[in-house]
Amino acid sequence: MEDQTSTPSTNSSSSSKLNLPSSLSRSSLSLEPTTPSRPMVNLGYQPSPSRTIYSDRFIPSRTGSNFALFDASPPPNSSGEDGASTYVTLLRAALLTPSTPEKVMGLGGKSNILSPASPNIFRYKTETRQPIHSLSPFGFDDGALPDVTHSPVKPPRKVPRSPYKVLDAPALQDDFYLNLVDWSSNNVLAVGLGNCVYLWNACSSKVTKLCDLGTDDVVCSVGWAQRGNDLAVGTSNGKLQIWDASRCKRVRTMEGHRLRVGALSWNSSILSSGSRDKTILQRDIRAQEDFVGKLSGHKSEVCGLKWSYDNRELASGGNDNRLFVWNQHSTQPILRYCEHTAAVKAIAWSPHLHGLLASGGGTADRCIRFWNTTTNSHLSCMDTGSQVCNLVWSKNVNEVVSTHGYSQNQIIVWKYPSMSKLATLTGHTYRVLYLAISPDGQTIVTGAGDETLRFWNVFPSPKSQDTDSEIGASSFGRATIR
Repeated sequence: MEDQTSTPSTNSSSSSKLNLPSSLSRSSLSLEPTTPSRPMVNLGYQPSPSRTIYSDRFIPSRTGSNFALFDASPPPNSSGEDGASTYVTLLRAALLTPSTPEKVMGLGGKSNILSPASPNIFRYKTETRQPIHSLSPFGFDDGALPDVTHSPVKPPRKVPRSPYKVLDAPALQDDFYLNLVDWSSNNVLAVGLGNCVYLWNACSSKVTKLCDLGTDDVVCSVGWAQRGNDLAVGTSNGKLQIWDASRCKRVRTMEGHRLRVGALSWNSSILSSGSRDKTILQRDIRAQEDFVGKLSGHKSEVCGLKWSYDNRELASGGNDNRLFVWNQHSTQPILRYCEHTAAVKAIAWSPHLHGLLASGGGTADRCIRFWNTTTNSHLSCMDTGSQVCNLVWSKNVNEVVSTHGYSQNQIIVWKYPSMSKLATLTGHTYRVLYLAISPDGQTIVTGAGDETLRFWNVFPSPKSQDTDSEIGASSFGRATIR
């Protein structure tokens, strides 16, 4: 498109073809400096007579470059200019925050604070980094906010990967449906080995043989009362025995089940027992009757039982892949969960949140699921990749331990609710079928068909859970239960 308002000129034909102003016709194009038509008004600024001024076409000139800024040598016959070099040094001083300023003379003879040239202007320097709060647009000082403390980031807690103690446990059965290990509030471990029950005192390491059922019976479950020295022992003949561990004396024998008793759980003076005959019996040890209630609902062997910490709800798991929740007075389950696709033995109530229940499925399921029994909702599911044999919740922190069987035989410490793995512990060569936690909540003991009991320090103490101290393993020892 042609310019409709062309300026008359003697070379109008040439100018119109190039679309150039008349002052920049082809015949007048050159690199000679031109004189500005009017002086620049800028706070008394006077153009230097030596300064080269070009027309509106920008053609770079080496004479205006400052090679010293990047520690490069200028080309031959190039001379710096006072105005350009002063501007560059001022810009460098403003951007690079000099640490050792020096004075140079600037415009008008005034003194300016500058810094020496640095060949490493693009290199990160740790000494120039500032705290994050110093970047605030409000310019807070360290002491400007007396009520705000800047706590350091805590490193992740380290869990020892090796057991601090290993006990031989001859004849410890490799049976998924049994519960043969329990730890009392008095720091005594009960273990069912074959047809005998042994007690191991964690304070003195003393081993005591509590009972021998004889050749016609086998120990299928053990369970300590919440307080005191009473120990319940379930047998393969369907009987339930109550023993006073302090005197090594049998107090009572209860009947009611037709088949083996593989699951036990205490609720104050109420003792619940689950059997292969598919029923759960509620027993009051203060009453004369062998049982005061019978719960029916499972279609196969009951292998998991746990009362909640407030003693209001009983969770039961069975070989029918079902998880049920009962209350103190119900004869039918008040909640039914059917999401698991294998036997549910692993059950654990959270001591931190009312109504939070965890359950784990067997080989065909491999999942840990979390439930809110208050709202009757399924919260989350984690596929562990292995048969879930046991679950226990930490008393001191919001973490869960799971033990596993086929095919990895591992022990995993999980952070809840993120379910991130804090540690994976290995050492057992058979399925880790048995799990109990110490009364102080810091140590767990695991048992397997490899006939060993292994003790692990996995949780912090209540006093040190907010500190950064590492939980270390104590001296490694090995003993034998005989």
